[in-house]
Amino acid sequence: MREFMVDRAFGTDVKRFDKNIYQTEKGQIREAVLSADLAFLWQPSLTLNTNVPTCIDIGGGLGQINGRFAKAGYQVTHTDIAAEMVASAEKEHRKQGIVEHYRYFQSSLQNLTDVVGDEQFDVVLCHAVLEWLADPYAALSPLIDRLKPGGWLSLMFYNVDAKRMANMIYGNFDYVNAGLQVKKKVRFSPNNPLKPESILARLGQFPVTLVTHSGVRCFHDYMRKPDHNAEQLLALELQYRNKNPYRQLGRYQHLLLRKDRT
Repeated sequence: MREFMVDRAFGTDVKRFDKNIYQTEKGQIREAVLSADLAFLWQPSLTLNTNVPTCIDIGGGLGQINGRFAKAGYQVTHTDIAAEMVASAEKEHRKQGIVEHYRYFQSSLQNLTDVVGDEQFDVVLCHAVLEWLADPYAALSPLIDRLKPGGWLSLMFYNVDAKRMANMIYGNFDYVNAGLQVKKKVRFSPNNPLKPESILARLGQFPVTLVTHSGVRCFHDYMRKPDHNAEQLLALELQYRNKNPYRQLGRYQHLLLRKDRT
């Protein structure tokens, strides 16, 4: 089987990853948009039943978003290819008093069967993973296979069109003309940013229905001046996240899909 990951995990970069991604305004916007799109899945009416709802986070990182599912009563399976990332997530969940809702595994997407067998889940989270894979499109089928009938797939990926737009605004014309490729990779710059329409077209081949489509950071990345009102910006990001043309400019695209029941 072809190796999915392009020799890239963040095991030795946990603190730097946390500082550069999560503890920044862009990270706060990302979490807010995902939370706004997913909040209905955390309602008691959906989780208070005889069967404990289940969630798997593939490439779960430090586990901020899946923590919301744990607090809502889900049994969460947290996976990441980096052992250090898994350990850091478990430590944080223990601090929050929610660790009893978890199973933790060091695993790549392609090796999930080794740790969870053929298990299916009510919710599958896969955020900011596809763009690091050698063949992102090959990952779609395994993700959808993990869904129970009627289950939800939350898929977020890096938008190549937004990357091109931002670099045009910054005046990085040589970089744009080089196809957004450089000889020396930037540590947190994804290997394979994706075209939203290509992902949507491929998803059309599977028994899933697109329910929500949002842009993540539709405005933030195009702003040069740092002296802006963060609360106002966040409110506008949330207001326009699922409205075109702004959605198309989101640095990340978030798709929430539901698997057919039959």
